[in-house]
Amino acid sequence: MNVILLTILALVLCYLIGAFPPAFIIGKARKGVDIRKVGSHNMGAMNTFYSVGFWWGMLVLFLDIGKGAAAAAVAWWMTKSIGLEYATYMQLAGGVAAVLGHNFPVFLKFKGGKGGATCIGILVYIMPWGIPAYLGLFLLTLLITRFPTLSYSVAFLCFPFLAAFVYHNIAYIIFSILILAIPFIRYIPRISEMRKGAGSSGWKHVAMRKNLKDRL
Repeated sequence: MNVILLTILALVLCYLIGAFPPAFIIGKARKGVDIRKVGSHNMGAMNTFYSVGFWWGMLVLFLDIGKGAAAAAVAWWMTKSIGLEYATYMQLAGGVAAVLGHNFPVFLKFKGGKGGATCIGILVYIMPWGIPAYLGLFLLTLLITRFPTLSYSVAFLCFPFLAAFVYHNIAYIIFSILILAIPFIRYIPRISEMRKGAGSSGWKHVAMRKNLKDRL
């Protein structure tokens, strides 16, 4: 098959994998709500956790992480015949396509989530040591802040360091920084909203919570 055509097909398939919306489906099936219109209005695991239920949120988390890993694997598998180096870069491109699919799903008029969990799936697929490193940093931050969303965001910081000091891969360093910029930029309006909701308590309540269910 023509290299250009194969590349396009791989990226489109990765986008469609990312566009599959488990949080939306579960919100509709379990509560009859559009998850994008309740809670934090985010189509992701944390909002499902708060708005639908703990185990449903965990299921969404698992599926969203799986989307990222699956997209990277599919891109590699579809293009490895072209060359291993090309396939390595294609799995990174496929990961980006999956995150864009999650954020702008064609099935939901391009109104999706932020892509954090999908980023985790891509990064742990290409850097498996990210699994214990991410979990460790997440749990430590959660213990201090009792704020799941902040904890899983802070834990992302492990990936550029893993890319540099464990995998010694410049492409992975650049990729991990750039792909994590996508959910961060998407999350800025929510940070502003939480700051306004904190009132006189200011940034302290934005970063520190009384318990896991405390939210702004």
